[in-house]
Amino acid sequence: MTLKEKIGSRKAAIGVIGAGYVGLPLSVRFAECGFRVTAFEIDERKVEAIQNGRSYIADVGTATLAKLVNAGKFTATTDMAKLAACDAVSICVPTPLNKTRDPDVSAVLAAVEAIKRTLHKNELVIVESTTYPGFTREAVLPMFAETGLKVGDDFFLAFSPERVDPGNPTYHVKNTPKIVGGHTPRCLEHVALLYGEVVDHVVRVSSTDSAEMAKLLENTFRAVNIGLVNEVALMCKRLGIDTWEVIEAAASKPFGFMPFYPGPGLGGHCIPVDPHYLSWKMKTLNYTARFIDLAGEVNSAMPRIVVELVVDALNVDRKAVNGSRVLVCGVSYKRDSDDLRESPALDVIELLLERSATVDFHDPHVPELTVASGHRFKSVDITRPGAIEAYDAAIIVTDHRALDVVALLERASLVIDTRNATKAPLAATPKRTRARVVRL
Repeated sequence: MTLKEKIGSRKAAIGVIGAGYVGLPLSVRFAECGFRVTAFEIDERKVEAIQNGRSYIADVGTATLAKLVNAGKFTATTDMAKLAACDAVSICVPTPLNKTRDPDVSAVLAAVEAIKRTLHKNELVIVESTTYPGFTREAVLPMFAETGLKVGDDFFLAFSPERVDPGNPTYHVKNTPKIVGGHTPRCLEHVALLYGEVVDHVVRVSSTDSAEMAKLLENTFRAVNIGLVNEVALMCKRLGIDTWEVIEAAASKPFGFMPFYPGPGLGGHCIPVDPHYLSWKMKTLNYTARFIDLAGEVNSAMPRIVVELVVDALNVDRKAVNGSRVLVCGVSYKRDSDDLRESPALDVIELLLERSATVDFHDPHVPELTVASGHRFKSVDITRPGAIEAYDAAIIVTDHRALDVVALLERASLVIDTRNATKAPLAATPKRTRARVVRL
């Protein structure tokens, strides 16, 4: 049976390397569609959780996972030798930046090395992890070529960027269009056929390079525009203009404008990281990506700007930040998520600690956290009598829907709002407001 026939009959055995925010939802989707799926993970705790039918990611329900595991459609292992039984393998491992802000693709290369040891004829390998343009062709293909198998004839190589948006209730694996690029036309045919079985819409591009670039463009577009609106917020602050009013007014234009909103900084795995992959690649070609670098400077400075807002606001109350009690509200990088990756709240906490503030946090989705300096925190219960009143300032860093903003307004003395979360509650209950509100 050919690989196409296996895919069409859903008899192809699927392997997914990495069972995190990208790999686990993808694995579940393949299994839901009738494929036999094996997740390959180096984290034994994740393997144990999957084998016990227990999800550790909010976007994957435990009941759904348990049903697939119990039906024998989904399993997990740390044994990379079992890749030999897979007909198609997707690589979904992290690609962070190292300390010098250069791409760290070591996890991808380790996955490729594992696949290489068992690579066989009629196997499809797909890189989903974010990389720089040319990575699949320049770094992955030569490793597989050492096996003597010919790409496009003996095996198939493709790149299909992940587009996961953790916590998004509307868009998920099935209904998010899937970009696919193959190293050869036959590679493209196979990857498009496979993903066409599990997603609603497949978008074909001419090469792996184009697919890699498309992913970077998506998130660079967002990073640059967020950098622009963050700088606009700083300008509006100096001009004495309400940033949020300006954005709302501009957004009334039905064409030629797309609203972006300022905030305490960038978070998540993609937006703070992906533009740097493109910038790094262009530096190897003696080209400076000036928009990307400038946006990175503005966005990375936002946590410090937020802390300065806190310092200035406390000064108005004749209080020093040194010794003040500050409550950070929301520490995940986005609303209604427990994802702490690159969250600006972590930087805000560190900067406040450096200034000798006493810091606590409240987050309905994150029970505890440890910041880079080693300080450990547990989420405080702000429903307790006197809990909010005990703080000199509360900072809304992440505007979770479950965050009781009204309680903050009624009981806090000072609220620093980096998300415009207080606008609606202030309009609805102005007479009940005790807090002085300072907005970004």
